[in-house]
Amino acid sequence: MFIPVLITLLVGYLLGALPFGYLVARAKGVNIFEVGSRNPGATNVRRVLGHGPGNLVLLLDAAKGAVATFAPYGWRLATDGPAGLGPDQFGTLAIAGLIGALLGHSFSCFTGFRGGKGVATGVGGFIVLFPPGAGIALLIFGVTLALTRYVSLGSLLGAVSLPVSAWLLGQSLVLIGMSAAVALFVIVRHRENISRILNGTELKVGQKREGPDPKS
Repeated sequence: MFIPVLITLLVGYLLGALPFGYLVARAKGVNIFEVGSRNPGATNVRRVLGHGPGNLVLLLDAAKGAVATFAPYGWRLATDGPAGLGPDQFGTLAIAGLIGALLGHSFSCFTGFRGGKGVATGVGGFIVLFPPGAGIALLIFGVTLALTRYVSLGSLLGAVSLPVSAWLLGQSLVLIGMSAAVALFVIVRHRENISRILNGTELKVGQKREGPDPKS
């Protein structure tokens, strides 16, 4: 299993490393690493360039996670289950693909190991890996965003809901652990946002900051 896992991690990383936020912004003549929060995620692209480019980046980043996670299952379907690898092994490979995609998105080799915070990519992967949990996370994100207008807070609460949903819905310990690891990863990537939320300086949807945004 070591070689298949390593290959899946690498493929997932390369998929996740595709810098769609940077490329979409560059197509508009903007270096996304120099404007707004200087983050190549969909939120900053939307804030700088508008809903069209921002939503496109959101979909593309989610697609990276979905493709990286589904690829092992697609391989299994295409080959009718290679000898020596059962359903559990392909589930492990799917998790490896998602881990690779999250690392690639957040630390892209194509942009000097800079990247986004992994939320959209993680959602795309969990839609394949754990659809009910992804649905609950999206619902919590939407409700939180509607009530507070903080994208970051919605992302954090949605991520934290994943391991809770996995546990309540009787998922495997592997999936619960993976969900918890992703939630922790998202929290760490949002640590500066958490500080700004607590200080009351986090930008809300539609709000513009006067002067340069802090790097995050």
